[in-house]
Amino acid sequence: MREKSIFKMNGFAALIIALLCIGFGIFLIATGTVPEKITGGFVIIIGLIVATSLTIVQPNEAKVLTFFGTYLGVIRDQGLWATIPFTFKRSVSLRVTNFNSERLKVNDLEGNPIEIAAVVVYKVNDAAKALYDVENYDKFIQIQSETGLRHIASRYAYDSFDHPDNPLTLRQNSDEVADVLMYDLQKRLDVAGVDVIEARIMHLAYSSEIASAMLQRQQAQAVLSARKVIVDGAVGLVKAAIDQLAEQEIVELDEEKKAQMVNNLMVAIVSEKGTQPIINTGSIY
Repeated sequence: MREKSIFKMNGFAALIIALLCIGFGIFLIATGTVPEKITGGFVIIIGLIVATSLTIVQPNEAKVLTFFGTYLGVIRDQGLWATIPFTFKRSVSLRVTNFNSERLKVNDLEGNPIEIAAVVVYKVNDAAKALYDVENYDKFIQIQSETGLRHIASRYAYDSFDHPDNPLTLRQNSDEVADVLMYDLQKRLDVAGVDVIEARIMHLAYSSEIASAMLQRQQAQAVLSARKVIVDGAVGLVKAAIDQLAEQEIVELDEEKKAQMVNNLMVAIVSEKGTQPIINTGSIY
Protein backbone atom coordinates (compact mmCIF):
# COMPACT_ATOMS: atom_id res chain seq x y z
CA MET A 1 0.00 0.00 0.00
CA ARG A 2 1.42 3.37 -1.03
CA GLU A 3 0.69 6.92 -0.05
CA LYS A 4 -1.53 8.90 -2.43
CA SER A 5 -3.29 12.25 -2.38
CA ILE A 6 -6.99 12.65 -1.72
CA PHE A 7 -9.56 15.30 -2.56
CA LYS A 8 -9.58 18.24 -0.17
CA MET A 9 -10.86 21.80 -0.12
CA ASN A 10 -10.56 24.85 2.10
CA GLY A 11 -11.84 23.84 5.50
CA PHE A 12 -12.87 27.33 6.58
CA ALA A 13 -15.36 27.60 3.71
CA ALA A 14 -16.78 24.18 4.60
CA LEU A 15 -16.97 25.19 8.26
CA ILE A 16 -18.97 28.33 7.39
CA ILE A 17 -21.30 26.28 5.20
CA ALA A 18 -21.83 23.74 7.98
CA LEU A 19 -22.55 26.44 10.57
CA LEU A 20 -24.96 28.28 8.22
CA CYS A 21 -26.82 25.05 7.46
CA ILE A 22 -27.14 24.13 11.12
CA GLY A 23 -28.16 27.65 12.11
CA PHE A 24 -30.68 27.98 9.27
CA GLY A 25 -32.12 24.55 10.04
CA ILE A 26 -32.59 25.44 13.69
CA PHE A 27 -34.28 28.68 12.65
CA LEU A 28 -36.73 26.81 10.37
CA ILE A 29 -37.55 24.29 13.07
CA ALA A 30 -38.12 26.99 15.64
CA THR A 31 -40.24 29.35 13.55
CA GLY A 32 -41.56 27.51 10.50
CA THR A 33 -44.54 25.38 9.63
CA VAL A 34 -44.46 21.60 9.57
CA PRO A 35 -43.01 21.38 6.02
CA GLU A 36 -40.46 24.03 6.95
CA LYS A 37 -39.57 22.13 10.11
CA ILE A 38 -38.94 19.00 8.00
CA THR A 39 -36.81 21.05 5.61
CA GLY A 40 -34.96 22.50 8.58
CA GLY A 41 -34.17 18.97 9.78
CA PHE A 42 -32.72 18.06 6.39
CA VAL A 43 -30.66 21.25 6.34
CA ILE A 44 -29.24 20.42 9.79
CA ILE A 45 -28.33 16.91 8.58
CA ILE A 46 -26.55 18.42 5.57
CA GLY A 47 -24.62 20.73 7.88
CA LEU A 48 -23.61 17.80 10.10
CA ILE A 49 -22.49 15.79 7.04
CA VAL A 50 -20.33 18.70 5.93
CA ALA A 51 -18.92 18.95 9.47
CA THR A 52 -17.80 15.29 9.37
CA SER A 53 -15.56 16.13 6.40
CA LEU A 54 -13.49 18.63 8.40
CA THR A 55 -10.01 17.69 9.61
CA ILE A 56 -7.08 19.60 11.10
CA VAL A 57 -3.56 18.72 9.97
CA GLN A 58 -0.72 19.89 12.22
CA PRO A 59 2.74 20.86 10.88
CA ASN A 60 4.87 17.80 10.02
CA GLU A 61 1.85 15.53 10.30
CA ALA A 62 -0.16 13.44 7.86
CA LYS A 63 -3.79 12.36 8.07
CA VAL A 64 -4.57 8.95 6.61
CA LEU A 65 -8.22 8.55 5.56
CA THR A 66 -10.31 5.41 5.23
CA PHE A 67 -13.95 5.17 4.20
CA PHE A 68 -15.73 2.22 5.81
CA GLY A 69 -12.54 0.15 5.77
CA THR A 70 -11.32 1.30 2.35
CA TYR A 71 -8.08 3.26 2.17
CA LEU A 72 -8.63 6.53 0.31
CA GLY A 73 -5.49 8.63 0.64
CA VAL A 74 -3.39 11.01 2.72
CA ILE A 75 -3.48 14.73 3.49
CA ARG A 76 -0.03 16.19 4.24
CA ASP A 77 -0.67 19.95 3.95
CA GLN A 78 -1.08 21.66 7.29
CA GLY A 79 -4.26 23.57 8.11
CA LEU A 80 -8.03 23.07 8.22
CA TRP A 81 -9.35 20.97 5.33
CA ALA A 82 -12.63 19.53 4.16
CA THR A 83 -12.59 16.16 2.43
CA ILE A 84 -14.91 13.21 1.88
CA PRO A 85 -17.55 12.97 4.66
CA PHE A 86 -17.74 10.02 7.07
CA THR A 87 -14.07 9.16 6.64
CA PHE A 88 -12.00 7.80 9.51
CA LYS A 89 -8.87 9.91 9.97
CA ARG A 90 -5.64 8.73 11.65
CA SER A 91 -2.67 10.94 12.36
CA VAL A 92 0.94 9.96 11.57
CA SER A 93 3.87 12.09 12.72
CA LEU A 94 6.37 13.04 10.00
CA ARG A 95 8.85 14.54 12.46
CA VAL A 96 12.42 13.31 12.78
CA THR A 97 12.59 10.87 15.69
CA ASN A 98 15.42 9.33 17.75
CA PHE A 99 15.41 5.75 18.93
CA ASN A 100 17.97 4.60 21.50
CA SER A 101 18.34 0.85 21.59
CA GLU A 102 18.87 -1.15 24.74
CA ARG A 103 22.36 -2.39 25.57
CA LEU A 104 22.50 -5.73 23.79
CA LYS A 105 24.85 -8.57 24.67
CA VAL A 106 26.08 -10.25 21.48
CA ASN A 107 29.12 -12.18 20.25
CA ASP A 108 31.44 -10.43 17.84
CA LEU A 109 33.15 -12.08 14.85
CA GLU A 110 35.72 -13.77 17.11
CA GLY A 111 33.08 -15.03 19.54
CA ASN A 112 33.84 -12.54 22.30
CA PRO A 113 30.78 -11.39 24.26
CA ILE A 114 30.34 -7.63 23.94
CA GLU A 115 27.78 -5.01 24.94
CA ILE A 116 26.56 -2.75 22.16
CA ALA A 117 23.88 -0.10 21.72
CA ALA A 118 22.99 2.30 18.93
CA VAL A 119 20.98 5.44 18.24
CA VAL A 120 18.79 5.46 15.14
CA VAL A 121 17.45 8.71 13.65
CA TYR A 122 14.49 8.22 11.33
CA LYS A 123 11.32 9.74 9.93
CA VAL A 124 8.20 8.37 8.25
CA ASN A 125 8.14 9.08 4.51
CA ASP A 126 5.05 7.02 3.61
CA ALA A 127 2.23 7.34 6.13
CA ALA A 128 0.05 4.70 4.47
CA LYS A 129 2.74 2.02 4.59
CA ALA A 130 3.57 2.92 8.20
CA LEU A 131 -0.06 2.39 9.28
CA TYR A 132 -1.27 -0.45 7.10
CA ASP A 133 1.75 -2.52 5.98
CA VAL A 134 3.08 -3.24 9.49
CA GLU A 135 1.48 -3.72 12.89
CA ASN A 136 2.45 -0.84 15.18
CA TYR A 137 5.27 0.75 13.18
CA ASP A 138 6.96 2.23 16.29
CA LYS A 139 7.47 -1.21 17.79
CA PHE A 140 8.40 -2.61 14.39
CA ILE A 141 11.19 0.00 14.08
CA GLN A 142 12.44 -0.85 17.57
CA ILE A 143 12.60 -4.61 17.00
CA GLN A 144 14.12 -4.36 13.52
CA SER A 145 16.73 -1.85 14.71
CA GLU A 146 17.89 -4.16 17.48
CA THR A 147 17.87 -7.14 15.11
CA GLY A 148 19.96 -5.22 12.58
CA LEU A 149 22.39 -4.12 15.31
CA ARG A 150 22.87 -7.74 16.43
CA HIS A 151 23.48 -8.79 12.84
CA ILE A 152 26.09 -6.10 12.19
CA ALA A 153 27.87 -6.67 15.52
CA SER A 154 28.35 -10.36 14.72
CA ARG A 155 30.00 -9.54 11.37
CA TYR A 156 32.93 -7.59 12.83
CA ALA A 157 35.51 -8.14 15.53
CA TYR A 158 35.63 -5.78 18.49
CA ASP A 159 39.35 -5.23 17.88
CA SER A 160 42.02 -6.68 15.59
CA PHE A 161 44.14 -8.63 18.09
CA ASP A 162 44.26 -11.96 16.28
CA HIS A 163 43.59 -10.60 12.79
CA PRO A 164 45.66 -7.43 12.25
CA ASP A 165 44.83 -7.52 8.55
CA ASN A 166 41.10 -7.40 9.27
CA PRO A 167 39.91 -4.30 7.35
CA LEU A 168 37.13 -3.25 9.73
CA THR A 169 36.60 -3.50 13.48
CA LEU A 170 33.85 -2.17 15.70
CA ARG A 171 36.20 -0.07 17.83
CA GLN A 172 38.52 1.38 15.20
CA ASN A 173 36.12 1.88 12.28
CA SER A 174 33.00 3.36 13.85
CA ASP A 175 32.15 5.53 10.81
CA GLU A 176 32.38 2.66 8.32
CA VAL A 177 30.39 0.34 10.60
CA ALA A 178 27.76 3.07 11.04
CA ASP A 179 27.33 3.29 7.25
CA VAL A 180 26.88 -0.48 7.00
CA LEU A 181 24.39 -0.44 9.89
CA MET A 182 22.42 2.39 8.30
CA TYR A 183 22.22 0.54 4.97
CA ASP A 184 21.08 -2.66 6.68
CA LEU A 185 18.40 -0.87 8.72
CA GLN A 186 17.10 0.98 5.66
CA LYS A 187 16.47 -2.33 3.88
CA ARG A 188 14.65 -3.67 6.93
CA LEU A 189 12.47 -0.56 7.43
CA ASP A 190 11.52 0.11 3.80
CA VAL A 191 8.43 -2.04 4.29
CA ALA A 192 7.22 0.40 6.99
CA GLY A 193 7.74 3.49 4.82
CA VAL A 194 10.55 4.80 7.04
CA ASP A 195 13.70 6.70 6.02
CA VAL A 196 16.77 6.07 8.20
CA ILE A 197 18.64 9.38 8.48
CA GLU A 198 21.47 8.17 10.70
CA ALA A 199 22.44 5.07 12.64
CA ARG A 200 25.47 5.13 14.92
CA ILE A 201 26.90 2.99 17.71
CA MET A 202 26.71 4.93 20.98
CA HIS A 203 27.94 2.24 23.40
CA LEU A 204 30.56 -0.45 22.83
CA ALA A 205 32.33 -2.47 25.52
CA TYR A 206 33.39 -5.98 26.35
CA SER A 207 30.92 -7.89 28.47
CA SER A 208 31.59 -7.75 32.19
CA GLU A 209 32.75 -11.38 32.46
CA ILE A 210 35.70 -10.82 30.09
CA ALA A 211 36.28 -7.08 30.45
CA SER A 212 39.20 -7.48 32.89
CA ALA A 213 40.98 -10.07 30.74
CA MET A 214 40.52 -8.00 27.59
CA LEU A 215 41.85 -4.91 29.35
CA GLN A 216 45.02 -6.81 30.24
CA ARG A 217 45.23 -7.99 26.65
CA GLN A 218 44.96 -4.41 25.36
CA GLN A 219 47.62 -3.26 27.83
CA ALA A 220 49.96 -6.06 26.77
CA GLN A 221 49.39 -5.17 23.14
CA ALA A 222 50.24 -1.54 23.86
CA VAL A 223 53.38 -2.52 25.79
CA LEU A 224 54.58 -4.76 22.97
CA SER A 225 53.99 -2.03 20.41
CA ALA A 226 55.89 0.50 22.53
CA ARG A 227 58.81 -1.90 23.10
CA LYS A 228 59.03 -2.56 19.37
CA VAL A 229 59.35 1.17 18.69
CA ILE A 230 62.09 1.44 21.34
CA VAL A 231 64.03 -1.53 19.96
CA ASP A 232 63.79 -0.25 16.39
CA GLY A 233 65.10 3.12 17.50
CA ALA A 234 67.90 1.54 19.54
CA VAL A 235 69.10 -0.51 16.58
CA GLY A 236 69.24 2.63 14.47
CA LEU A 237 71.20 4.52 17.12
CA VAL A 238 73.74 1.69 17.59
CA LYS A 239 74.26 1.34 13.85
CA ALA A 240 74.74 5.09 13.48
CA ALA A 241 77.30 5.12 16.35
CA ILE A 242 79.39 2.29 14.88
CA ASP A 243 79.27 3.77 11.38
CA GLN A 244 80.31 7.20 12.66
CA LEU A 245 83.25 5.74 14.62
CA ALA A 246 84.41 3.90 11.52
CA GLU A 247 84.02 6.87 9.18
CA GLN A 248 85.91 9.31 11.42
CA GLU A 249 88.55 6.67 12.28
CA ILE A 250 88.29 7.48 15.96
CA VAL A 251 88.99 3.91 17.02
CA GLU A 252 89.33 0.56 15.28
CA LEU A 253 87.06 -2.13 16.65
CA ASP A 254 87.28 -5.80 15.83
CA GLU A 255 84.16 -7.92 15.61
CA GLU A 256 84.31 -8.95 19.25
CA LYS A 257 84.55 -5.34 20.46
CA LYS A 258 81.76 -4.31 18.10
CA ALA A 259 79.55 -7.04 19.54
CA GLN A 260 80.39 -5.91 23.07
CA MET A 261 79.67 -2.29 22.16
CA VAL A 262 76.36 -3.23 20.57
CA ASN A 263 75.43 -5.22 23.67
CA ASN A 264 76.25 -2.34 26.03
CA LEU A 265 74.45 0.29 23.94
CA MET A 266 71.36 -1.87 23.48
CA VAL A 267 71.16 -2.55 27.22
CA ALA A 268 71.61 1.14 28.02
CA ILE A 269 69.00 2.32 25.54
CA VAL A 270 66.37 -0.43 25.88
CA SER A 271 66.51 -0.89 29.66
CA GLU A 272 63.54 0.51 31.54
CA LYS A 273 65.78 1.48 34.48
CA GLY A 274 68.71 3.85 34.48
CA THR A 275 72.03 2.10 33.83
CA GLN A 276 75.22 2.66 35.87
CA PRO A 277 78.28 3.07 33.63
CA ILE A 278 81.55 1.29 34.54
CA ILE A 279 84.64 3.32 33.64
CA ASN A 280 87.57 1.25 32.51
CA THR A 281 90.81 3.05 33.58
CA GLY A 282 93.06 0.49 31.99
CA SER A 283 93.51 -0.76 28.47
CA ILE A 284 90.41 -1.87 26.65
CA TYR A 285 92.41 -4.87 25.51
